[in-house]
Amino acid sequence: MILIQDKLVSNDLLEKEFVCNLKKCKGACCVEGDEGAPVAPHERKLLEEVYPKIKHRMRPEGIAAIEEQGTYTQNDKGEFLTTLVNDKECAYVVFDENQVALCAIESAYLEGDLDWKKPVSCHLYPIRVNNIGDFEAVNYDKWEICDPACSLGTELGVSVYEFLKVPLIRKFGEAFYYELDAVAKDMKK
Repeated sequence: MILIQDKLVSNDLLEKEFVCNLKKCKGACCVEGDEGAPVAPHERKLLEEVYPKIKHRMRPEGIAAIEEQGTYTQNDKGEFLTTLVNDKECAYVVFDENQVALCAIESAYLEGDLDWKKPVSCHLYPIRVNNIGDFEAVNYDKWEICDPACSLGTELGVSVYEFLKVPLIRKFGEAFYYELDAVAKDMKK
């Protein structure tokens, strides 16, 4: 682990390669798993605000899940998460013509209908952030469904932190990212 500001950063972010390969994985990270993506406290209100604006983009199953459970849920540990359809895919998932899972929130953002991209935990994936005392632990969540992304990252020579530059800056700011980048470059020497 590397200490940058008040964050404990896993060396895996610097040493492992990763570039999402949606053609191969088909967005499995939004469909598989045992609970929804983490939702930050300020994002709960944003989910409530954007839902009426994106509802027309969503699948009937996603709408039904949100109408029944709410725009986010809470687990036994008190963590807030995106709502799931039948304990499987995220309620905000839509599928394209190739059955690739996409985000209805992000689609609206990309088309200029929203100014919020999606929950930052989704944008950061496969990085997960957890609190450890006074520190935030920034870890790489290795999962076999992302093997195609690891292969593509290796082929292209792109590390996890490089691929996730934009969401890392969104979450922690530019100073954090450029300090992380400097550490990574020093480690490569």
